[in-house]
Formats: sequence, structure tokens, C-alpha cells
Amino acid sequence: EMKKAVISILGTDRKGIIASVTRILYEHDVNILDISQTILQGTFTMTMLVDLAGAEFSELKSTLDALAERLGVQINLQREEVFKFMYRL
Repeated sequence: EMKKAVISILGTDRKGIIASVTRILYEHDVNILDISQTILQGTFTMTMLVDLAGAEFSELKSTLDALAERLGVQINLQREEVFKFMYRL
């Protein structure tokens, strides 16, 4: 059964953001279902819809939080239903 979540990343563009995030997703057995990425005047943004069926949410969240601190970006992981409720999609 699919357990969908939304991962959003925001920060100053720099090398390695995509590689670092996707490496962690791979290591946690997370499948990327959809992805959107853009750079606007040096600001990097990426939003992913992922399937967490093979992952532990809290463990993935703490790993992504640590990565965000190392990279100096914001990384937000939300369950799909919470994301939809917050943004009324």
C-alpha cells in the first residue's frame, strides 16, 4: 500500500542538493513519484511527491532535518493528507 508524502526544499542554490536528497531517499527505500525543481535568481526550490511504503517516517524526517542543517537549506517532509489539508488542494 502506498504511503504518499510531499518533500519540499528551499534555499540558496549550490552543488549537491539534489544528489544528497535523492541519496537519502534511496537509502530509505523511498520511491519518487513526481518531482518539480526550479532555480529562480539563485534560489533553489524542489518539490517531490514520494511513496514512503518502504520507509519509517520519523527516521526519514530526522535524517532529512540533519541534511538540511548541513546544506543550509529548508527541507520539509509532510504526509500527503497533511499537505493537502494545509494548502487546501
